[in-house]
Amino acid sequence: MTSVTYRDAGVDIEAGDALVEAIKPLAKATTRKGVLGGLGGFGALFDLKASGYQDPILVSTTDGVGTKLKLAIDTGIHDFVGIDLVAMCVNDLVVQGAAPLFFLDYFATGALDVAAATRVIAGIAQGCHMAGCALVGGETAEMPGLYAHGDYDLAGFSVGAAERGKLLPANVKLGDAIIGLPSSGVHSNGFSLVRRVLADARLGLGEAAAFSRDETYGQALMKPTRIYVRSMLALHGADLLKGAAHITGGGLPGNLPRALPAGMGAKLAAPWPVPAVFPWLAKTGNIAPHEMLRVFNCGVGMALIVSDAQAAMKILREAGEEPFLLGSVTDTPGVEIVDEALIFG
Repeated sequence: MTSVTYRDAGVDIEAGDALVEAIKPLAKATTRKGVLGGLGGFGALFDLKASGYQDPILVSTTDGVGTKLKLAIDTGIHDFVGIDLVAMCVNDLVVQGAAPLFFLDYFATGALDVAAATRVIAGIAQGCHMAGCALVGGETAEMPGLYAHGDYDLAGFSVGAAERGKLLPANVKLGDAIIGLPSSGVHSNGFSLVRRVLADARLGLGEAAAFSRDETYGQALMKPTRIYVRSMLALHGADLLKGAAHITGGGLPGNLPRALPAGMGAKLAAPWPVPAVFPWLAKTGNIAPHEMLRVFNCGVGMALIVSDAQAAMKILREAGEEPFLLGSVTDTPGVEIVDEALIFG
């Protein structure tokens, strides 16, 4: 009688080992001061003192990519969701004034496709490089019966640090300016609604996108979430950043108040620069402006609170950003958006 193996049950240990070998150089390329050791241990070590901190506060985040993964799986475009994963974590660190130090990922699937998984993790390594943090480890879980063939899931975990007294938000005052940093598109929130719009309009991911030249819907929608770490740390290092909001699920109305003191709000004036995908979604899906603004970033990937808008914009432009003035801090709680219908044409 032939003995049963783990592979017979659907788990391929050799494939897992091959993936680890494939990603070792990717992880090594992201190393930074403070990292001790390499991949393969039971845990990752990091030396805060060696990374240059004197009296640090640790900040941690975790997030995923949501149903954008379905588009990656259906299109076979696996190269960018890793960047999305890193962005969703490190952008949440930097709005608190923290610099990302290291990142770990969790990749789960039914049957490991080494080539696809390597592309995903290469994207994670690229995102870490963009954010200046180290990919120090992770977990690859092969779980047959739990995921359909070809499906996978991702989660990310990041730790950053800020010197005591440098955490944000801080000293936000009435009349402070609010600056927007542009998004690349939908980023990684609201894809359940995006997929519903595509399905209702009977549009395939391989069809030419109505809102983007020379791209299919799949290619256009898979643009990765922007990583704002380096430009925002430059602004914070110049003592010009007082608060910031990463505009994810909940949009501007749901996220900007998180960077404001109790009793304060914001008044924003539309229009501002908006990627063409958002007017297309609003029109094709018959989505009201209010719903668009509470689901999507609508062109604003980051909202920054500063007292000197001119000086802040200069530093941001030098860092490669294209900032625009959104509005100002008010003494009325909530987010008021003037002429919101103008955002969607």
